[in-house]
Amino acid sequence: QVQLVESGGGLVQAGGSLRLSCAASGSIFSINAMGWYRQTSGKQRELVATITRGGITNYVGSVKGRFTISRDVAKNTVFLQMNSLKPEDTAVYYCRMQGNYLDYWGQGTQVTVSS
Repeated sequence: QVQLVESGGGLVQAGGSLRLSCAASGSIFSINAMGWYRQTSGKQRELVATITRGGITNYVGSVKGRFTISRDVAKNTVFLQMNSLKPEDTAVYYCRMQGNYLDYWGQGTQVTVSS
């Protein structure tokens, strides 16, 4: 059983910053990639940022230069530093782990950016 626990969401003014964390626990014997996705009401969940086992990162264009994904390999934890937040960044942010030949998702954390 693998669990992903997210934290760090909240309400922030435009231009502010937040840092999301996602800790994976349980029977983990391999992690290929971890990442962050987001979803707003009525829209499909979209990729925000991912980081592979080898440390290669990928970002959706709208967050490049503002968001940074990083990880603590020893703690099976991934972070998303979000700077210069915009109202359009408002969404539920989900952590995803591709490992153990399966896909795991966290429960989501709300990020709200006020204008």
